[in-house]
Amino acid sequence: MLQEVLLKVFGSRNQRFLRSIAPLIASINEAESVVQAYSDQALGAATATLKSRLSAGETLEALLPEAFALVREASVRTLGLRHFDAQLIGGIVLHRGKITEMGTGEGKTLVATLAAYLNALSGQGVHVVTVNDYLAQRDEAWMRPIYQMLGITTGAVVSNMTFEARKMAYAADVTYGTNNEFGFDYLRDHMAHDPAQQVQRSHAFAIVDEVDSILIDDARTPLIISGEIQEDLSRYAVMNELAVSLKIDQDFSLDEKERLVILTEAGHQHVEAWLDEQGLLNDKGLYDVENIGLLHMLNAVLRGQYCFKKDVDYIVQSDQIVLIDEHTGRATPGRRWSDGLHQAVEVKEGVTIQQENRTLASITLQNYFRLYDKLSGMTGTADTEAYEFQHIYGLEVVQVPTHKPTIRKDESDRLFLNTAGKNRAIIREIKARHQTSQPVLVGTASIQNSEILSELLKSEGISHAVLNAKHHENEAQIIAQAGCLGAVTIATNMAGRGTDIVLGGAMPASDQSDSEAMIEWRANHERVKALGGLHVLGTERHESRRIDDQLRGRAGRQGDPGSTQFYVALEDPLMRIFAGEKVIAFMGKMMEEDETLEQPILTRQIAGAQRKVEGFNFDIRKQLLRFDDVANEQRQLVYHQRQTVLEAHSIQSSIENTIPVVMQAVVDEYIPAESLIDAWDLEGLVALLKASFLLECDVDEWRAHDDLTVESVQSRVLSLAQARYRQQCDQLGAEVIHPLEKSLMLEVLDQQWYEHLTAMDQLREGIHLRSYAQKNPTEEYKRESFQLFKAMLLNIKREVISVLFRVELSEQALTDENKSTPHISSAYAYSETSAIHESASVMSWAEELPINRHVSETAPKPLNKVGRNEPCPCGSGQKYKRCHGRLE
Repeated sequence: MLQEVLLKVFGSRNQRFLRSIAPLIASINEAESVVQAYSDQALGAATATLKSRLSAGETLEALLPEAFALVREASVRTLGLRHFDAQLIGGIVLHRGKITEMGTGEGKTLVATLAAYLNALSGQGVHVVTVNDYLAQRDEAWMRPIYQMLGITTGAVVSNMTFEARKMAYAADVTYGTNNEFGFDYLRDHMAHDPAQQVQRSHAFAIVDEVDSILIDDARTPLIISGEIQEDLSRYAVMNELAVSLKIDQDFSLDEKERLVILTEAGHQHVEAWLDEQGLLNDKGLYDVENIGLLHMLNAVLRGQYCFKKDVDYIVQSDQIVLIDEHTGRATPGRRWSDGLHQAVEVKEGVTIQQENRTLASITLQNYFRLYDKLSGMTGTADTEAYEFQHIYGLEVVQVPTHKPTIRKDESDRLFLNTAGKNRAIIREIKARHQTSQPVLVGTASIQNSEILSELLKSEGISHAVLNAKHHENEAQIIAQAGCLGAVTIATNMAGRGTDIVLGGAMPASDQSDSEAMIEWRANHERVKALGGLHVLGTERHESRRIDDQLRGRAGRQGDPGSTQFYVALEDPLMRIFAGEKVIAFMGKMMEEDETLEQPILTRQIAGAQRKVEGFNFDIRKQLLRFDDVANEQRQLVYHQRQTVLEAHSIQSSIENTIPVVMQAVVDEYIPAESLIDAWDLEGLVALLKASFLLECDVDEWRAHDDLTVESVQSRVLSLAQARYRQQCDQLGAEVIHPLEKSLMLEVLDQQWYEHLTAMDQLREGIHLRSYAQKNPTEEYKRESFQLFKAMLLNIKREVISVLFRVELSEQALTDENKSTPHISSAYAYSETSAIHESASVMSWAEELPINRHVSETAPKPLNKVGRNEPCPCGSGQKYKRCHGRLE
């Protein structure tokens, strides 16, 4: 009661914020009357003046009224579009690092130019993030004239760009691109071996368009750059043969909600007997350590067979499995599932099986966007996720009023017993509206459903267009004409975001109000309005209310009439999985096949089921973030250290500081702290120092001294190591040793980081089992990952010093005939992935160093103790852990 009274007296937080910026809107309108008198040249020159004032100490907030007025006037002169006051409010919200929720057709693309221009004055660059390449290119090209008139440069970052074009796009004042491109470029930059190979600048300010799609829907999908792992792929075909012979409920149970399969006791016996017949178990049980890989592969194949469906989760295209983004409905070429699932689906569909990947670099979108000093976003559907935006990103959602009142009619859902009855009703509804020439947009959740409805419409002789991941070439044209008289458009979620359906069809390019094309368009526009505007017919509810709201938002733009309604069947995935068996059983008894229920309470019940799913997905995202926060701290430390090395002219001082640390660690391995001299392994220490660091030590000479202590041994070893380093510096020379040290540090750091990521992945896969021992998996993960990280840092230092002490100039480099220094090159190749692994775009580069390096080939004597990452004593050239160390 008290809350209601306070709300009436003071208004909501949103209302108070809108009232607080009303004077600022008035200031912008006043400044507009001044800049309207500027010539085009004066308009461009005003940018330099604002930059000077900013450099002199004025704040961006103080420059805001004039800057917004300049953008508004430039837009009028170049595009013929004037920012409404509601759009000015949206620009202020973006500049202040908040999320602006604006309705469909309110011109969010134009709103972004206000905050982008103002923040570009700092010279640090602004990133405008969109959901796909098409929108990034479209928005950059569309808004470019505004920026150009004001002297601001723009660029667009999309897939398959050349390195030079990509770097030029990032050098612009305002850069448009997708979340994946920005994230992958960040990871690629931290794999570069030369600052010139990096493309991104600072992360100062980002405006995220469709912010809920990128920061909420895509947040469950980390960005991963991966390299191939060589494994025997023929076993997937064998496992697929086994999987199709197993029976649901008899051999395994299926959990559609979690997308899991669990073998029953009978299933275990069936699988073991079958694998034993094939000779794959090696006379051991299915759960023996040696056969865990087979069990893992079988689980992946079963999930691929029964949990993921063609034309719903993926399509087959050009002998490849191409995944479908569940939120946008778009194909995502190059994206791959991990943990053998992608290979399982490949063998299921009979396409070429590709190798599994291992992680080389990764980051979640949540942690990537938290790198920005200031972050803002805009969308039409953010309020339902306001808590998550505030909790994870610290972003407040501000609802901006529409320029014109919304008059769209959202009708109650219609419930049917089964899919067949629902589809018949959908066709009847489309046919009835088509006969009146009212345009209809039919939204489906999958390619499969869109094609089923398309066939039904063809049988009725109704002309229509289909927009899905298989038929997307004419996307812009289909959307442009979806509001025409009599148009029927079937579309997946591709039509849900970033699309603006104009009643009567796309407005003619001619700006002459009396042109024949414009007169015809106006007549059609008014006819469609008289028919009730665009009717949106949803064929099923999505898991997220926001996706449904996005589909609804295609109708009723900018005060136009429109209507929406969803058709739901008890067989739909949302109802079947989340509504509950009792509800479905009760409704099934109450309804006939073609009978329909249409009650507001039904719509509320479905919304309740959607809230359950949203809560379930939020928990997944929170858990993902908890684990990634641990890795993020380590990632930032490693990337900072790597960038320091990359930009340094010389790291000699770092090497000199590293030598004592490494030597002390080596001594500690063989001389335990506070141990008796009888427990020392001096022979092992001496052997290791010779094999790994080429340090010659005389144990007998050491023992001849009565004052032999741990400290004296450490001092002697350190003196030998420092002398060896000085010797290497003298022999190789500064022009060789300095670039060698940098190259070596980067190469070793990268390799150790890759191995560390693999170890972290393995740790994370099984860490949940700690809960059975009454331990907190998150805390256990933090503790063990910290130990792994400490070990990695020491391994980096140790391997760098080891190689540096053993490196020699080639004989050719020492001859008088060849005074020029030979070069070596080390090439790296990798593929990008997006958690579910994404992208096969392979990028390689070569780094050249002015030396020809080789490690002494003298095979050391067998040692009592060899580090896992040291060269194997057998002289094979491989690391000990990959050679004879495997036998331990």
